[in-house]
Amino acid sequence: MAVAVLLGSIGLHAQNNPYKIDDSCYECMTRADALIGKEGFDEANEALLKAATAASDNKALVLYYVVRLRNFCAIRPASDADILAAQEEVKTNARKYGYLQYYYQSYQSVKNYFFNTGRQIRALELIQEMQKQAFEENNEYGKWLAEKELASYYKVYGAYSAAREHIRASIRTYLSTDDPTVRRQSLCPYYLDYASTFQHILDSARFFVDKAWENAVLPVDTVMCMRESAILAAVAGDFPRYKSYRDKCLESPHKQALGRMTPTMFKCIDALYDGSFDRSDKSVYNSLSPNNIYILSAVAKAVGRLDVAVEMKDFCLNANQKDFSTILEMHMSEMDARYENDRLQDQVEEKTRQVEKVTRMVMVLGILLLLGVILGLLSYVRNLRRTQKKDEKMIAELTAANERVMKADAAKDRFIQNMTHELRTPLNAITGFSQLLALPDGMFSSEEKEEFGKHVLNNTSMMTMLLDDLMSTSAMDTGGYRITMGEAECESICKEAINAAEHRLQPGVQLLFKPSMELPFTFTSDALRIQQVLTNLLTNACKHTKEGEIRLCCSLEEVPGMIAFSVEDTGPGIPEGEAQRIFERFVKLDDFVQGTGLGLSICREITAKMGGKIYLDTSYSPGARFVFAVPV
Repeated sequence: MAVAVLLGSIGLHAQNNPYKIDDSCYECMTRADALIGKEGFDEANEALLKAATAASDNKALVLYYVVRLRNFCAIRPASDADILAAQEEVKTNARKYGYLQYYYQSYQSVKNYFFNTGRQIRALELIQEMQKQAFEENNEYGKWLAEKELASYYKVYGAYSAAREHIRASIRTYLSTDDPTVRRQSLCPYYLDYASTFQHILDSARFFVDKAWENAVLPVDTVMCMRESAILAAVAGDFPRYKSYRDKCLESPHKQALGRMTPTMFKCIDALYDGSFDRSDKSVYNSLSPNNIYILSAVAKAVGRLDVAVEMKDFCLNANQKDFSTILEMHMSEMDARYENDRLQDQVEEKTRQVEKVTRMVMVLGILLLLGVILGLLSYVRNLRRTQKKDEKMIAELTAANERVMKADAAKDRFIQNMTHELRTPLNAITGFSQLLALPDGMFSSEEKEEFGKHVLNNTSMMTMLLDDLMSTSAMDTGGYRITMGEAECESICKEAINAAEHRLQPGVQLLFKPSMELPFTFTSDALRIQQVLTNLLTNACKHTKEGEIRLCCSLEEVPGMIAFSVEDTGPGIPEGEAQRIFERFVKLDDFVQGTGLGLSICREITAKMGGKIYLDTSYSPGARFVFAVPV
């Protein structure tokens, strides 16, 4: 009878206790979790603390601090000091009782708070701080969570190549770890995230959706895989296959996992296939994200609605340009605010030091007055002169700091103007040639349309390179740019770099690979970073070489102990006096050539991280010759 009463006092939900804590504690925790950000939370969470103490349940005690932190992050307005203090409580107790997964989850909660309040740079710094801590402690859960959060961060800003790198790292950690918290997750969402970083018309997207299907273990996994398969079928023009997956999605008991946009997406796809899509109805642009509208443009192209496809692509390009400008302004505003806050903090600390200094001086003067008026006056005069010199020095330092701030502000304005110009040029070209492609059949030959398409692809590639350069520079500034050593094959790296750059060649120019060593040759280094540097050097050569040829060479003899790659061209060359300055940020010798002035500075920083060398061979003529060497 007593047992029955005890079981009756425990809620049914406590019998399915995923946290494996005391059932009475679990009841209190679910009640507090439901009241996060609402009235009555404090009382519910205090009940969790009392239950955890009474049951001597250390894990429940840690969860008390975890839920408390989530509440601080949910209320508005919230105090940064309260949130950071609550995070320290979680970290302290998680480490004390050995539940380190909550130690790293605290970073995730605070990161979300800063991101949602418009402080994206601070959010990125928190993820990187978590990643650094995880690697120092070799904590597999922390590594996995950091990579997952970094992938999500870069996906938000459309930096898909960076996002893919971190998704790969999180999958590698998942497959190699024995951590039970990580292994309880499903691999399916990782592959779906990987697929979403590619356009749905590419085989890469289909490959990773298939991988997601292979690893789908939960009902929610299956629903999300069916959604992606439906979209792939629609883009490919396979309406029966699309309809089959669509119906299964909408009939699934787990369809809430699809999100609010998916039903709207399906309705638009149906309308495109049956011809009822109303081009004049602009409500679809307000109800869907630019990425979903881009998918619809591919479907419109598949069903022959080229007018709708072009209009949707134009909308996506304009939305992406607007989003990029907004993000850039937001980041600059955050940096300005943080600089101003640091400056004010320095002033407060300086005033505090001055007050302490004056207080000590008054005490000394009082003692000296007891010894004699004359000795006290002499001491006062001496201290007064010393203070005057320090004030003069401080004024000089403040003046110099003000000049540096003005120069930095001017550099920021130039950078924003340059980026706006550099982005507008390829966007205008993409828009113009896309409009030409949308004109009725018969106005242009198939060769002309193919040429227009090449122009669209080239300018899209150019804009992607600009954004990748910007994200690489940001990652280097924040310490998130890493070198990963592994097996590298010389010929494969060179050919990949040539494939990436050869579409930038000007008419009549040849791009040649001239190795002066026996191939194949394999060595230990970061193949992707070497390829990134070579692609940058080849792209620069393609921009400036209007006739003749460009040669990519590799040698083991030019730089002792290293493998040296060289890029030679027959362009106008670079003055000897500019040999060092061209590796600085934002430096461009020819303002009429496309580029941000970031490429060579990124190459120099990558080379430094790899322990190599990069320089301009000033003895070479005519044209320019860059040498890039890394240790073997």
